[in-house]
Amino acid sequence: MNISRRTGIFAASAAILALSLTACGSSAEPGANSSAAPSASADFSPVTIKNIYGETEITEVPETIATISWVNADTLLALDTVPAGMDTDTYGQNANNSTDWKDAALAELGASIGSEKAPKQFDIADGIDFTGIAELKPDVIFAPYSGMTQEEYEKLEKIAKVVGPIEANYTTSWQDATEAAGQMLGKQDQATALISEIEGKMAAVGDQNPVLKDSTFIAADLSSPETSYVYSTGDTRPRFLTALGMKQAPYVDENAAKDAFYFTVSPEKVNEWDADVVFASAVAGNSVDDIVKAQPLYGQIPAVKNDAVALPGTDQATLSISAASPLSIEWALEHVVPNIVKAAENAAAAK
Repeated sequence: MNISRRTGIFAASAAILALSLTACGSSAEPGANSSAAPSASADFSPVTIKNIYGETEITEVPETIATISWVNADTLLALDTVPAGMDTDTYGQNANNSTDWKDAALAELGASIGSEKAPKQFDIADGIDFTGIAELKPDVIFAPYSGMTQEEYEKLEKIAKVVGPIEANYTTSWQDATEAAGQMLGKQDQATALISEIEGKMAAVGDQNPVLKDSTFIAADLSSPETSYVYSTGDTRPRFLTALGMKQAPYVDENAAKDAFYFTVSPEKVNEWDADVVFASAVAGNSVDDIVKAQPLYGQIPAVKNDAVALPGTDQATLSISAASPLSIEWALEHVVPNIVKAAENAAAAK
């Protein structure tokens, strides 16, 4: 079963899911002169990258790369490679229909959105922009982190080589996506070093805040008064929190379905959330008081009673962890993690 990322990853209210896309104009044709990758290295060795639908042989460094799903563009940028085309960000997006961390990387590489070297931004209002991708004539379509179906994969293969999803339904880890990018670009050593660097920074946060290692967590969504959502082990949110040294509450694995990255919980059952900290996405700008006012039963969550619910605060902050990439993680460590540490401290004080 393929799960829509818009429906599943944010599991939010209709107001959030109905986000509209505002087009950004530019006098130059985006992607027209993008340098997607450095010239093929003379010592590049062909690689085969496996995915859930097959495998893709890369015989030379691709010069024109199209990415599908937001994480994959971030991953290339983190390896100093500008994709010729990438999906428009439609959740947590800024004025450029991008993200702050992506914009910073593009600027550093001389490819700011609106500039001559900027990537083309695909219109994904109706799903994968097959027409936009075909017009770009890419050498490779890079989508190791995605919810791509086999039918979509086979359709894209008629356009170019496809590095498809390594794991289904947006559960590929950022490490695996980075490793795949390194293989494709002939930058394996840089990719390995980047993974070690990011993992080290996350571990350092845990070392600097011992309270995190003493805390259990549940990653959830409380956007809707009608139903709540809990993210299971395969999702990026639990992975992020675990990398900080926290421990996922047993409740999650006891209730999660196999191969699903989330499950629903009725408001009447949230009192069973036996965890020190609840990291919960919500309608942007809402406080815990707002959430409980909209659905009083959420006030029975143990972490609510202990002031130990960590809210990202904005859609972009939610995105930085829910669709984690090497770029977004560094942003989240600065902008989101302090709220998680505070929640853990409050939980510890209540024990």
